[in-house]
Amino acid sequence: MPPPPPSDPNVNTEDTATLRLSLGRPKSSSSIPEDDFDRSYYHGSDSSTLTASADSSTLGRFLYTSEKMIKREAEMDAARSSGKAMKMGGTKEKGVSARKSALNDDQRMWEENRLLTSGAAVRTEVDLDHTSEDSDRIQLLVHQIKPPFLDGRVAFSTQREAVATVRDNSSDFARMARDGSATLRRLRETKDKNTMRQRFWELGGSKMGNAMGVKDDKGEEKDSEEVDESGEVDYKKNSGFASHMKKQDQSNSSSDFAKTKSIKQQREYLPVFTVRDDLLTIIRENNVVIIVGETGSGKTTQLTQYLMEDGLTDYGMVGCTQPRRVAAMSVAKRVSEEVAGSTVKSKMTEKDELGGTVGYAIRFEDQTSEHTKIKYMTDGVLLRESLRDPDLNMYSAIVMDEAHERSLNTDVLFGILKKIVARRSDLKLIVTSATLSAETFSDFFGGVPVFRIPGRTFKVETYFAKQVAEDYVMEAVKQVLQIHFNSGPGDILVFMTGQEDIEGVCSMLAEKIGTLGEGAPPLLVLPMYSQLPADMQAKIFEAAENGVRKVIVSTNVAETSLTVDGIKYVVDCGFCKLKVFNSKIGMDTLNVTPVSKANANQRSGRAGRTGPGFAFRLYTERQFKDELMENSVPEIQRTNLSNVVLLLKSLGVDNLLDFDFMSPPPQATLESSLYQLWVLGALDNTGALTKMGTNMSEFPLDPPLSKMLLFAHENGNCSDEILTIVAMLSVPSVFFRPKDREEESDAAREKFFVPESDHLTLLNVYLRAKQHKFDSQWCAKHFIHSKGIGKSREVRAQLVDLMKQQRLPIRSCGGTWDVVRRAICSAYFYNSSKIKGIGEYVNMLTGITSCLHPSSALFGLGYTPDFVCYHELISTSKEYMSCVTAVDGAWLAELGPMFFSVKESYANRLLKRDTEAKRKAAMDKEMALAQKQLDAREEARRNKNEKKIFGAGASGGIHEAGAGGTGGRVKFMPKRRVGL
Repeated sequence: MPPPPPSDPNVNTEDTATLRLSLGRPKSSSSIPEDDFDRSYYHGSDSSTLTASADSSTLGRFLYTSEKMIKREAEMDAARSSGKAMKMGGTKEKGVSARKSALNDDQRMWEENRLLTSGAAVRTEVDLDHTSEDSDRIQLLVHQIKPPFLDGRVAFSTQREAVATVRDNSSDFARMARDGSATLRRLRETKDKNTMRQRFWELGGSKMGNAMGVKDDKGEEKDSEEVDESGEVDYKKNSGFASHMKKQDQSNSSSDFAKTKSIKQQREYLPVFTVRDDLLTIIRENNVVIIVGETGSGKTTQLTQYLMEDGLTDYGMVGCTQPRRVAAMSVAKRVSEEVAGSTVKSKMTEKDELGGTVGYAIRFEDQTSEHTKIKYMTDGVLLRESLRDPDLNMYSAIVMDEAHERSLNTDVLFGILKKIVARRSDLKLIVTSATLSAETFSDFFGGVPVFRIPGRTFKVETYFAKQVAEDYVMEAVKQVLQIHFNSGPGDILVFMTGQEDIEGVCSMLAEKIGTLGEGAPPLLVLPMYSQLPADMQAKIFEAAENGVRKVIVSTNVAETSLTVDGIKYVVDCGFCKLKVFNSKIGMDTLNVTPVSKANANQRSGRAGRTGPGFAFRLYTERQFKDELMENSVPEIQRTNLSNVVLLLKSLGVDNLLDFDFMSPPPQATLESSLYQLWVLGALDNTGALTKMGTNMSEFPLDPPLSKMLLFAHENGNCSDEILTIVAMLSVPSVFFRPKDREEESDAAREKFFVPESDHLTLLNVYLRAKQHKFDSQWCAKHFIHSKGIGKSREVRAQLVDLMKQQRLPIRSCGGTWDVVRRAICSAYFYNSSKIKGIGEYVNMLTGITSCLHPSSALFGLGYTPDFVCYHELISTSKEYMSCVTAVDGAWLAELGPMFFSVKESYANRLLKRDTEAKRKAAMDKEMALAQKQLDAREEARRNKNEKKIFGAGASGGIHEAGAGGTGGRVKFMPKRRVGL
């Protein structure tokens, strides 16, 4: 455990008495005694954490009761209205503006200087040096410099306007999405929600835990992690999800279909089996095939096995991409059981286990081996593999599953795979979709054949609401209870929007059933969202005890590929959360929006996977026909593309207009992403990739996190600490709040804050847990979820491996944590805010006013820094800064010169203006020179291609043209337009 960091004089300097006058002037001091109690917690052992995932609940990540938040904010509001003095880098007088207060300070200093000169004051009683230093606050000038390639003259996309995500903003659906659920607001505003709700991964000793076979709290917290020689956890041997998945057999199946049919019979019952031979024939005859089949037809589980049985795995792996992590893991588990059960064996071998013949890979988790022939993975994993192996030579076939979802990575993969197939005649590409709009995919790949799988496995009856529902959360609870008490056996799947309303529905159902006493039929309620711990994700696939109905409340993660045995009823709220780029704040936000018709049909289909089912839609048939879009807006047209642009630049795509997007992203989004990469130093003034950008692309992280890690290595010698912070930011919240112990857990958490930074608080938590050898009992004592800490260890171990692959040594700064804050500032200086009032800040670039959240380490600690950087903004009742760190104004000017400069004298300002003019002129000259070089290369390439075409004749084709020349693998595609 490193020693505590020294105090930062720029952040927490205490005033001294400014003057003791011989004229009897009373002593004036605005000093606040140093809080030794808070300072002692630099060695603390409790935590705060934040997940970067989009599925996280904004309230859950702050871990505060509404009552306590209201109380603390009321105290802060009272301080603001009363003008109570508070340390903000200088002194602030009651009822006086900051400008006027600073002027008064200058006048007092002048008077004190005159008194000293006249002899009225004694020199030994004056601390003018300290007063001058304290009141000489850094004043920053804000400006924006844009590189020449973003001056508006260059077109990056054919899509000029933004794409709307809602069909009609004035419709009932759109209004309900904006207003939200009144039930959720009530739950949010009362403390009863927190005392009633139990975190569903804490099952030991509870009724739900007994029903699921979890008898002991300690049993839940045990971790068996293997550690290598360096002390890092082996993330390949500790795949969280795989270790919790139980083998599914007939004895613990939920449906009669699964109980009475063998695995072989189940496979042969699927619709895809009836067309197996025809399907394999068309795949042999074509390199690219589009397959359309309804939900439940067997596309996801059977297609990869058919390709293996047909001999394609003799030349390489069969890869299958999924849009979500849970889908990739659960499907791999099911297919591994089917492969192992296809032959009669007396004993299971290593190849038969998950990770043997069939494995999976997701970010920070790899469950594959040298025996793996079928590999399920997220589309992001395959995208990053294309960076290391541009031709994907390790694969003989690639299945792009659930392509109709049009995730961001899937759309980019389409453009990359289209070029790879043109270069590799031995690669088979199969694109599957559950919707009938397959012509879009066929046309994109040049009119390739479309194969349709007939029929659905079981019939699903769909019911609409008779009138418009004003509160979808309450209506979902009512519908579940009505099914439970009035309908036959069968499990229920409820689709909600996110973690907050999922846990709200779960808690309300648990409360309703609990009030009915022992006479009520048993109901097992389980949440399902991507940030749920791996053991809880795995539990939804386990059968409940006899006579117990299971209710799974899920996001749209259960919409595709995820098959839960025994689901007979589906309840669809009609909403989902979409990640939408908000140009106002310059980052993605999660918006509740109506689902599309394709999504609604996909949800209904989940009821017919293992038997006849029923789908209940909490909206009217008129709303379905008139207010829903046919298909969801592709993610690439509505989200930030910084990561994608960085990856494409790394692949050699210099001109984004030349890249073959199936749906081109909006011009404004691309410009914003390019600007962010230029600000971070990943692109130079001409838009070309820099060495920093190349190194950043090697990490599976958001560009700011990659920049922070590389800056720590090059400038701060604190890469060891930044690795830990990045790992903690990459996992869900490690804190839990047990039932009836919320105040105790809050107090324990606050006790160990690092006052200058929420990021340093995360570091502090990890170091204290490491000091106690990540003991699960110690974690439980301090209200830390040991599995969350364990996952952060796995993430950190993989990042350490990536650092070693780039030959970047890992160094620690010891206890000098100021360099850590400086590294954080290097990545998030564009998310910087300046003090506006007590606990209030204003973003210096966007002008948005935001607040410190009551759960922040910087909230109400007796001082407020002038400048802070934050990880992201969270919108609830107010705009809150999430994960905040105090920074020095001089750091902002040094690390973000395109935005900030220190206010100086008039002469210096003139000099700076001349310097900036010369700098801009140099940038323009550099851009013009680069453009000439690009034009020359383009002309040379065009001439070379013409010679090849005339020399090779018609037989050369696309493959021959693409194979020649340097950089031809990505940069060149025949007959493509040339961008501006």
